Amino acid sequence: MLLAEDDRAIRHALKRALTLEGYAVTAVADGVEALAQAHKNPPDVLVLDVMMPGMDGLQVCRELRAEGDRTPILMLTALVETADRIAGLDAGADDYVVKPFDVEEVFARLRALLRRTGPAAVPAAPAGAAEEAAAREAPAPERRHVEAADIRIDVQARRVWRGSREIELTRTEFELLHLLVRNAGIVLDHSTIYDRIWGYDFGPGSKNLAVYVGYLRRKLDEPGAPQLIHTVRGVGYVLREA
Repeated sequence: MLLAEDDRAIRHALKRALTLEGYAVTAVADGVEALAQAHKNPPDVLVLDVMMPGMDGLQVCRELRAEGDRTPILMLTALVETADRIAGLDAGADDYVVKPFDVEEVFARLRALLRRTGPAAVPAAPAGAAEEAAAREAPAPERRHVEAADIRIDVQARRVWRGSREIELTRTEFELLHLLVRNAGIVLDHSTIYDRIWGYDFGPGSKNLAVYVGYLRRKLDEPGAPQLIHTVRGVGYVLREA
């Protein structure tokens, strides 16, 4: 893990907490050093403070994404306005935590990011049970292409089209759209979406999901074409043609 935080006290405290949690942490104090470290020793996940001298966290995020680096990024920010959070998502961040934060929330968000991007842990079957388990569970392979309305997704290549127009999505946007397309016509409640995408329900006060839905709509919607992602007030979201 790469941690970039210019506040020495926060950096040392968070590095210690993450190390105790089992992470191997490289901690740096500014964005320039963070970018250099990311190039030298690519981490499994980055934790970037937004406000840093020289090169801030948003600039680091934009640079990595421009290079095609899809390593999950968690932003730390003292900026609480929706526009500030949207700026972080636009830069390519996967999630954010607002200061002052509870370290347990940081742990939960990191676990969720790594669950979505890392290899799935497969528990060992009890001795003598392997053949029985294999016979009982024979899941069908995931379809390479899924479609709904005029949205087409190549799951393996992680590419998305609306009609003939290809749409560039961040990792979290892709996962959210994939979930909605697979369940086209079905209303998914907030808790279900949080659990499937983030692995953690942030509660009714969180704006995370609304921000990502808004960003997806801006990328998907076209003049004269029907809106595809609909809000079911008080429940959640559904993908369908009007």
